[in-house]
Amino acid sequence: MKKTEKKNLHVKNGDRVVIIAGKDKGKIGNIKKVDRADGRVTVEGANMVTKAQKPQPAAGIQGGLIKMEAPLDSSNVMIVCPACEKATRPAMKIVDGKKVRICKKCGEQLDA
Repeated sequence: MKKTEKKNLHVKNGDRVVIIAGKDKGKIGNIKKVDRADGRVTVEGANMVTKAQKPQPAAGIQGGLIKMEAPLDSSNVMIVCPACEKATRPAMKIVDGKKVRICKKCGEQLDA
């Protein structure tokens, strides 16, 4: 797959997810950012890294060590169903001519 092609991911911005692999396994958080080109997602409060920031007086940015979220691979997260509160792999279904995500455990729609 070329770098410019976009992957079809099972998650969207704002989804509540649980991390299923890595150092933050078991943590639950909301997705802040989805990078479809790389297949990576950024989850609030998870996969925290420390970055050294140089001061930029023109922009008013102070220097120092900054804690920030690093992206995870999308395969390391699962959606938490709002109805049954369980981690699920979504199923796709066409409802009223639109493709929607369905919880495989309880059958509820994941898309609001």
